[in-house]
Amino acid sequence: MPSDAHDAPVMEAIAERRARIDARLSVAVSPGDPADLYAATRHILTAGGKRLRPTVTLLVAEAVVGADPTSVSYDAFPTRDGEQIDLMAAATAIEVIQSFTLIHDDIMDDDAMRRGVAAVHEAFDTELAILAGDTLYAKAFELLASTGARPDRVVEAVELLATTCVEICEGQAMDIAFESKPQVSTDEYLVMVERKTAVLYATAAAVGAILVGAEEAVVDAVYGYGLESGKAFQIQDDVLDLTTPSAVLGKRRGSDLIERKETLITVHARDRGVDVDAVFAAVQGEDEATVEAAVDRLDEADSIAFAATKAQSLTQAAVDRLMLMDDSPARTLLVELAEYLITRGY
Repeated sequence: MPSDAHDAPVMEAIAERRARIDARLSVAVSPGDPADLYAATRHILTAGGKRLRPTVTLLVAEAVVGADPTSVSYDAFPTRDGEQIDLMAAATAIEVIQSFTLIHDDIMDDDAMRRGVAAVHEAFDTELAILAGDTLYAKAFELLASTGARPDRVVEAVELLATTCVEICEGQAMDIAFESKPQVSTDEYLVMVERKTAVLYATAAAVGAILVGAEEAVVDAVYGYGLESGKAFQIQDDVLDLTTPSAVLGKRRGSDLIERKETLITVHARDRGVDVDAVFAAVQGEDEATVEAAVDRLDEADSIAFAATKAQSLTQAAVDRLMLMDDSPARTLLVELAEYLITRGY
């Protein structure tokens, strides 16, 4: 883990932007009628979260136009051609899409906890949780269409987010299929992670660039930054699932093992001759000792270290993408954010 001194600037930047994102979320997804539907819709949003993806949207836009967030409003954010847009609406849309995916993911995985509170389908019921997710999905596009950006840029951003949602569904389907597939390769796993997780980071970055009028080369560069850092983020999640206590994670430790999910760790372990199916079978959800034994077995095969090293190489690739942009405080924060994604403890 990095030192507190190293973490401080990026953590402060995330916290500052998270406060503004949370304020907009409370307005964008407000209580309504039917009351139960909107209570379920707001449940995961009010449970907290780091708001990393919308923070990426804001930071990329800041880097493109060279804006100082202390002197401009995200609600009237300058573009490269002198116009003003509601950038916060776009950032909020990204977080709302993320929340939609989490609600449906928890239903499919039958996870009881999310962000330290009951998952939406547990706090309410499955039917209402599905509707809450669908409501958030629609709300995200409503928000993205309300930025006031030039119509061609709005269309490009909306098309990108729509394509991303399709890819997220493809990635989720691949993840489910892996549970019954005898062997999963490293390349297959990375494709799944790219679609299920990384594309939303990539789109978060690209939307910020598109709406403020960045050149195509910059849009492509920040999309690549989000894609590489998003894959690294998911691999770090796989590591944390095995190495971090449940109380810190906000969900069951070893849930990937309990659910027999293939990760880069288990794929590598199979390649090293570990009987991963036996590891899965030995894990009992309520017995921490069986999880610990499974983690020890994977650690002995150097599979956890392999995953951590892969996350580091992806992060370096992400940082390299940013070098196309002019140096700025926002670009520096994007570099530090990518590094934070693989050094965080939860």
